[in-house]
Amino acid sequence: MNNQGRPTTPAAIAANGNAPETMSGSKALNQVEKLIFEVGTPQNTGVDLPAPKGGASRLGAHARQGEIGLPGLSEPETMRHYVRLSQQNYAIDLGVYPLGSCTMKHNPRLNEKIARMPGFADVHPLQPVQTKQGALEVMYDLSHWLMTLCNMPAVALTPKAGAHGELCGMMAIRARLDADGETHRRRVLVPESAHGTNPATAVQCGFNVDEIPANDKGRVDMTALRAKLAEKSDDIAGIMLTNPNTCGLFENDIIEIADLIHQAGGYFYCDGANFNALVGRVRPGDLGVDAMHINLHKTFSTPHGGGGPGSGPTVLSDALKDYAPVPYVVKSDNGFDLVEHVEGEAAASFGRMCAFHGNMGMYTRALSYMMSHGSDGLKQATEDAVLNANYVQASLSDVMTTAFDGTCMHEALFDDRFLKDTGVETLDFAKAMIDEGYHPMTMYFPLVVHGAMLIEPTESESKQELDRFIRSMRHLAAKAKAGESEMFKAAPIHAPLRRLDETRAARKPVLRWTPPEDLLDAAE
Repeated sequence: MNNQGRPTTPAAIAANGNAPETMSGSKALNQVEKLIFEVGTPQNTGVDLPAPKGGASRLGAHARQGEIGLPGLSEPETMRHYVRLSQQNYAIDLGVYPLGSCTMKHNPRLNEKIARMPGFADVHPLQPVQTKQGALEVMYDLSHWLMTLCNMPAVALTPKAGAHGELCGMMAIRARLDADGETHRRRVLVPESAHGTNPATAVQCGFNVDEIPANDKGRVDMTALRAKLAEKSDDIAGIMLTNPNTCGLFENDIIEIADLIHQAGGYFYCDGANFNALVGRVRPGDLGVDAMHINLHKTFSTPHGGGGPGSGPTVLSDALKDYAPVPYVVKSDNGFDLVEHVEGEAAASFGRMCAFHGNMGMYTRALSYMMSHGSDGLKQATEDAVLNANYVQASLSDVMTTAFDGTCMHEALFDDRFLKDTGVETLDFAKAMIDEGYHPMTMYFPLVVHGAMLIEPTESESKQELDRFIRSMRHLAAKAKAGESEMFKAAPIHAPLRRLDETRAARKPVLRWTPPEDLLDAAE
């Protein structure tokens, strides 16, 4: 396979004389492994199943008429196949995962053990309430922790991810505006450095987005904000602001921003994706926040990546708490119960966001994390995350260029000015990190910084691991400045696959394996 004129497979690399050739194609512990369709055959199987007994098939004309062509492997072949593939993946259990914004931290195994306990792993949403009191208590206690940490009077656990939590907060804001007869308030202010889901969520809820520029310090331009409010404020529904923002910086004027929005008659939605930089140090309710989602998979260590499962609970202020979605847990003298209908105490609720309550496994993992750390441990985790990010920033600022002056919060943001006239671009630098044994940092985000490189070490990493990472980054920066651009353009060299045509892969992905023609001829 050759894309962009470069060899991508180990065999092709060897054929071009770029690496020593081996007969097997493997390099020591780096085992070459083909697709399962190429190594397996329909005739092989590791399990023999008896023919089904009982009544006749009800599939009728839809019954399978022939073999479906799935590959088969013996048990040892299956194990080797997936073990070899696993060795070609980067993971947080393997090394530093410096993705900025994504917060790829260690997931304690204790949390996994708790989530697999009978009663948590087996609970079903349609069970009678009396049979799931323990699960409801977990949800109630988790809610208490989240409300205490945020100093907010209500929380909705149902949102299944960050964007879903945003939707919850903005739907609560719209419900309050509509209930007050202020249906003309449909303008939402969104900083230009916001997560892309922020303006998308606002539009989804029927609002109009009005962008606010950033100042030269990477924060909201207060002059521009005041000008927008002075020009017209009777249509303001609120603001969607991330704090710390996507540049890894704390919005120093956040209390004034909240006051200005409230004076204009709007509500303050805070994107809590970066709450892991504030836990135990700052309570969003004290800052004037009306709604904020919390990513349990970032702040409280539940698994992250692969599309889920996620969880994005949303805390709500006094002004919005009556509009929280159902269902939610309540406690009485008779135990725990679920409020599931828009009536009675939930008469003002904007309704239901999903069929059931949410992801139970995420609740148990997050609560386990909170209880095992305690309030003092959560505060220390926050402080360590900020310390680690500033350590990385200070250790690299003399060889790389920081996007903004001063200290950062939980992530360090660099731009590509240090690569000027080297022939090396951000993408090349990131690919070279793969050869050093690291997953690349977040590239080209936030969009307000040219050639952005966003690094978030998290609190999970020790000084020894960070020092090793920093040495590699300094080494690459020196290589780039020394004019070794060819090395960067060729990277990654040591990865299982070389650099691919990512644009072509995104626009024309190959989603189905097709057997070579010689295999088809042989089958006939």
